[in-house]
Amino acid sequence: MALQSVTESFARVIHGLKVGHLTDHVIQRSKRMILDTLGVGFLGTRTEVFHKASEYSKIYSSNISSTVWGRPELRLPPTYATFVNGVAIHSMDFDDTWHPATHPSGAVLPVLMALAEALPPSPKFSGLDLLLAFNVGIEVQGRLMRFSKEASDIPKRFHPPSVVGTLGSAAAASKFLGLSMTKCQEALAIAVSHAGAPMANAATQTKPLHIGNAARHGIEAAFLAMMGLQGNKKVLDLETGFGAFYAHYSPKVLPNLDSHTWLLDQQDVAFKSFPAHLGTHWVADAAASVRKHLVTDRALLPVDHIERIVLRIPDVQYVNRPFPDSEHEARHSFQYVACATLLDGGVTVPSFHKHQIHRPQVRELLGKVELEHPRDNLPSFNTLYCEISVTLDDGTTFTERSDTFYGHWRKPLSREDLQEKFRANVSGVMSCDTVERVIEGVESLEDLEDCSVLTTLLKGPYPPKMISKSI
Repeated sequence: MALQSVTESFARVIHGLKVGHLTDHVIQRSKRMILDTLGVGFLGTRTEVFHKASEYSKIYSSNISSTVWGRPELRLPPTYATFVNGVAIHSMDFDDTWHPATHPSGAVLPVLMALAEALPPSPKFSGLDLLLAFNVGIEVQGRLMRFSKEASDIPKRFHPPSVVGTLGSAAAASKFLGLSMTKCQEALAIAVSHAGAPMANAATQTKPLHIGNAARHGIEAAFLAMMGLQGNKKVLDLETGFGAFYAHYSPKVLPNLDSHTWLLDQQDVAFKSFPAHLGTHWVADAAASVRKHLVTDRALLPVDHIERIVLRIPDVQYVNRPFPDSEHEARHSFQYVACATLLDGGVTVPSFHKHQIHRPQVRELLGKVELEHPRDNLPSFNTLYCEISVTLDDGTTFTERSDTFYGHWRKPLSREDLQEKFRANVSGVMSCDTVERVIEGVESLEDLEDCSVLTTLLKGPYPPKMISKSI
């Protein structure tokens, strides 16, 4: 018998995993991911980039259609509903983050929501069917990222969701559609040719398209594989295949199904409390601690008396933005998040509105920020820290350090706080009754006989007063 290829081993796992392989731990963690992703996605429907993507997608039509979140009047072919909803999820950089570094859920959940709605009502897909396909999509991403040390660090060349997310989307779609092992293998090969987006577009309106495209291209890869389209059957084995995206690529055949373990069992995700690059959350945590030395009894921050602000952080160039000009640049600015936290006591969704970014006191503080990159502070979401020192004009210096922020996998958000984040995110788009029913639906997802109960809730209709302008 010929030796099994890495690509074939992935196809065997995608095809062969069953609901019985899911562990309670994985089910509970993935339900948290699903709820959070829905929340940030619905919040994202109020953004300018979502508006542009949805207007563009109106040129496509089909007899088969799926819901665009937050837009009950707009239905699109599943591939484009997937694209637009994926853009919404990442439009504010508010979605979950994993280790090795990627945003795992945004490329997968829109695919399954669109398919669950667009496929014929018989046979029914249960909540467990959805959870299984979702976790297959997450698992494939995690396994691929473990084939190169480069993937363990905050990225420098390719944005990871555009790479592994595209294959995770293809894997989830293949599983949900019930593709054969051979067609699962073809879907992965096709997806690789759709993958990859450069980090140069970080901090722009184009970055959210990376998630939308990963979701869309994955579902397209599965559809094309169903049609019999073929690709390189060893695409994951080759440096000229998937290895083109990573230095020192060293792929390995996956274990047999009888010894399968889920990476999500071993490594949880981080959930963000404000919409910005994950690295800035250490900065906000440390800055909030320093602020307690500077501000007492609701007094204002003594901006005029601050001489110098030093941030000791990893060297991550695309989050080093001394004077951000747009909301997307501010979300990728160590400096801005530090100054906003010092000035306001915290960072929230409105913190990234243009008028907040350009406040005179913010610009004054930004001019006092210096970055230092200690050699032991490596660019990894698993080990990085932030130390901040604020020196006053009388020479007094206050220093605080954050090793782990609330929401990181080492200090996870409580169930109550995750639900409150969801409520806050969807409050402008969904009625209160629907909000609670979605929370209940996700909480009991493994018990749902028909997962279209959830997709029906996401369709709306929403009260007219709930539909607000883009923010």
